[in-house]
Amino acid sequence: MYTTVQFLHSWWAYLLLLIVFIATVNALMGFFGNREYKPKDFRLALFALIVTHIQFLIGLILFFVSPNALQAITNNGMGTVMKDSTLRLLAVEHPIIMILMVVLITIGYSKHKKKLVSKPKFKILAIFYTLALILMLSRIPWNQWF
Repeated sequence: MYTTVQFLHSWWAYLLLLIVFIATVNALMGFFGNREYKPKDFRLALFALIVTHIQFLIGLILFFVSPNALQAITNNGMGTVMKDSTLRLLAVEHPIIMILMVVLITIGYSKHKKKLVSKPKFKILAIFYTLALILMLSRIPWNQWF
């Protein structure tokens, strides 16, 4: 089960990275280009939200079945995990930062729906999605991806 969930989590991450990047660029272009907010923009922001939440659920399952996450903390203790940079990334840093990323995407999406004018809608999306993208890029275990 672990290898299947890890495979799914890794490949879904490519989609997530692509969609959040596109949604972020779209929001920034809409904000700085003074475009009107259209249904395409809404669908793109919503798709980024959905893909993010699906990845979160897959990651949550992976956290409980992976030998590099909760099992590593349980078997070795938190002190040992925190001293090992690879285990710390996989068991602590990656999950916490990705939870924050999901929260930022969710807040940004929710707040932008309450705005009635295009510029503030794009501004909210641009701020929250850009922060989420930066957090995501900072804690991807790149050495396992390539």
